[in-house]
Amino acid sequence: MPISSRRLLATGVGLGLLATGCGLIPNDSTQSTGPVVLGFINGGTTSFHTCLQTAVTRTTSDNLAKVLTANSNGSKSTELRNVKDMIARKVDAIVLLSVDASALGADIAAAHKAKTPITLIALTPSDDSDILGAVISDLPGIGKLDAQWVDDDADGKPAEAVVVSGDGSTSSNLMVGGFTKNLAGNVRVVGNERGMFDRATAKAAAAGLIKAHPDIRYAFVANEDMAFGVREAFDAAGAAGVKIVTVNGTDPGLAALKDGKFAATVSNSVQDLGALAVTHTLSLLRKDEKTKIAHIDARLVTKDNADTAPVYCDTDS
Repeated sequence: MPISSRRLLATGVGLGLLATGCGLIPNDSTQSTGPVVLGFINGGTTSFHTCLQTAVTRTTSDNLAKVLTANSNGSKSTELRNVKDMIARKVDAIVLLSVDASALGADIAAAHKAKTPITLIALTPSDDSDILGAVISDLPGIGKLDAQWVDDDADGKPAEAVVVSGDGSTSSNLMVGGFTKNLAGNVRVVGNERGMFDRATAKAAAAGLIKAHPDIRYAFVANEDMAFGVREAFDAAGAAGVKIVTVNGTDPGLAALKDGKFAATVSNSVQDLGALAVTHTLSLLRKDEKTKIAHIDARLVTKDNADTAPVYCDTDS
């Protein structure tokens, strides 16, 4: 399927409210009669965060609502200040991508005290009674899908694997845990290094891993950008046969699947995540939706089905 066709499939998630104009005003009569105003707080400035903000701002506009934006740049203290600032600006709801789960308690408490609804992206607290809702990817499930591919490929034979994780954040750890905890007993993880979601850092980490463990057969890498650096390191060390499984489903990642650079990836569409965060928040504000937690489906992608993968990031204007 060509890219344009995949884009139509992926962006369909954001169209449900647009068709009915549900973004116009909330049902609560205490709110103003103007357009809903969402306060979107992003967690960083990687390509993931940039794509997420694009999806959020575009879907908000498509649904006749408005959005104010802020960025916490990986800082929990900045994140809390951003939450309090959005409260002071009297947004109708906050949409938050937290820098880490450990920051959520203070964020949610501040929003709850101010009676400002808050929707979370990617993470949820164990007690969701004080949030409006959440949109999440099954992060452990993403790692599990890659583990299942490795298990099938190893076919019961003993094998060594390594992990190049992200930055030690909750999201990264959940993905890695989903991978390591779901490997069959015949596949042993012999090394785990952080790549910090940076290609050069991941390349250096992989170079050290292949030197220390020259017999590895598999590598789980927590995103495709890092995976390109890992591939370069392995190839330079004469270890072109190490099979890399990774995460995202970007256009370059899908091309790498087709070229044999990666063995498998897991589609985790930021376009869908951002679009659903907006439409789900608007539905909850209007009380059209009663289920707090909405889920984005993860899907294993290989060379055989790469052409049908959802769009990761819609950059079209």
